[in-house]
Amino acid sequence: MTAPHKVLAGIVGHAVGHPIAVVAARTGLSRDVLRVWERRYGAVEPMRSPGGQRRYSDEHVHRFQLLAAATRHGRSISAVADLGTEALARMAVEDEAALPDGALVSDSAVIRNIDAAMEAIRALDGAALDATLRRASAREGVPWFVDRLVPALMRTVGDGWVAGRLTIAHEHLASAAVIALLLEPIRTPPAASTPPRLVVATPSTERHAAGAAASAAAASMEGWAVVYLGPDVPCFDISGAAAATDARAVALSIVYVEDRAKVVAEVRALRDQLQPKVPIFLGGAAGSGIAADLRGDGRGRGITLCESTAQFRTKLAHAALSR
Repeated sequence: MTAPHKVLAGIVGHAVGHPIAVVAARTGLSRDVLRVWERRYGAVEPMRSPGGQRRYSDEHVHRFQLLAAATRHGRSISAVADLGTEALARMAVEDEAALPDGALVSDSAVIRNIDAAMEAIRALDGAALDATLRRASAREGVPWFVDRLVPALMRTVGDGWVAGRLTIAHEHLASAAVIALLLEPIRTPPAASTPPRLVVATPSTERHAAGAAASAAAASMEGWAVVYLGPDVPCFDISGAAAATDARAVALSIVYVEDRAKVVAEVRALRDQLQPKVPIFLGGAAGSGIAADLRGDGRGRGITLCESTAQFRTKLAHAALSR
């Protein structure tokens, strides 16, 4: 009998499903690893095109992403390959929450690439920085780049600016390079004919856009069509964009807050203006504090805090199936 989490294999039309190259790009796993997990551990049962090529559904891609997250957190593939997708999703959230402070920079690949990126940033060499980031993304995979390298790099740049080792020029050059690379995936149309839409922005007065761009890239990897509005957008413009595009959800990134009460009021107003069925995903370094304020006055319903892009992707996957 087929395990509950597996999709039965079959013959599908030429245009249906994703080829293995797309799965590798979206998961950061090599083709060899994907084949081993499939054949040896039965992680998924791919479909087949009329010509016999493997084709993978969005559910297959999501399972591989969750399995990759589990192995990154130290679990063996043999121990998790038979788990259902919902169990894997819960495990991913729990594993991410259990990471100690500073765990992002414990990865040797993160440290190595941060060193190379910081050398380019200190020299104000945008071309070298872009080349470094692109090599890292190609070598380690887009999910790793979005989930691991970008947060650690931007935190390192922020710490350098606070300590006086970097100037605003250095910070702006780093942000511009990271954002440009993160936004490239959203320019590729999603594979699904009617993908769910997500509006991504930062609220009024928040000008740090790297977190929003990372959210946009993460959503694109999950197959969402992203409407990226950028930084410092008033709540009525965000809600207007959501209504005009029939967005399934809205994602806000809040990194730095000058006027906490104003930002809380902006998010509260946005929640009131959106349809009740449209959730707000809230992330960024200041997101937890804003979410706590909203819960404190009973206005947190329909607002979900995401403390990492990996967690955000998991919650997006559930949101895509909930309507």
